[in-house]
Formats: sequence, structure tokens, C-alpha cells
Amino acid sequence: PETGAGATTGAGAETGAGRETGAGAHTGRAAAAGRGGENARVAVWHELMDRYARTISALERALEQEHGLGVSEYEVLERLASPDKAQRRMQELAEAVHLSQSALSRVVGRLEADGLVARGMCAHDRRGIYACLTDAGRARYEAARPTHRAVLAETLG
Repeated sequence: PETGAGATTGAGAETGAGRETGAGAHTGRAAAAGRGGENARVAVWHELMDRYARTISALERALEQEHGLGVSEYEVLERLASPDKAQRRMQELAEAVHLSQSALSRVVGRLEADGLVARGMCAHDRRGIYACLTDAGRARYEAARPTHRAVLAETLG
């Protein structure tokens, strides 16, 4: 039996010379129309994934070669470099850069080892840990920002 997006099974399956018969005929046409919308969504998804892969690859190359930063490291610096958020709770930062807590901890550890970020305890909640941008971190972010923006302009138009 045929499987995949083009397969037709169950009541209303194609019979004879490509005609649908029985109670499923109307449902089969609706399903075919629905598959057209589904196929369009899948095509958009594939295009999105392709653009993402090309962009992230170009960013990784440029940021690493020119500034010694990975994309996740750059994203952390950028979130911390915003005027209103020179420090952020690690949990909030993880959500902002779409990383798990453990992945963010490793990224912040690398940035901390390079003197770009410092971790600190929250004064009013000892369970909370903050990531804080250092002066060196702000300088590295400012140097890398034009490269980041140029790659986005080149890959995303």
C-alpha cells in the first residue's frame, strides 16, 4: 500500500479510474484540499529551516573568525547589552536566548572565563543567580554587532 502525503486510505479511497465513491467522496475532496494547505505550510517550513540553517552557519563562521564568539555567546551578550538589562536572572536569560538552563550555564561559563560576563547572587533572593555584562563584554559586543548585522543583511536580505 502507498504511504506518505499522497496516500489515500479508508472510506472514500480512490477506486476505479481515479474516482472517489461513497460517503467518503466529499470528505476525500476536502482532505485533498486540506493537503494542499498542508503542503504549502510544509513548503514554508522547509524554506524557514533552510534560511535559518544558512543564516546561523554564516553567523557562526563570521562571529568566530572575526570576534572569537559563537552565536549563543553573541546572543547572551546582546541580551545583556540592552540599556535596561545589564544584568539578568539566568532563568530569564535562558528563555530569552532559547537555551536550556544547563546549555546557558555552559555558555555563560565560557563568557565568564573570557572576562565578558560575571555571575552574581540576587540580593533579595539567594536562590537567584544573575549574569552581568562586564566592560570587556560590552566592548566585545559592540565590536561584533556590525558583523552580526552585516551577516543578517546578506543572508536575509
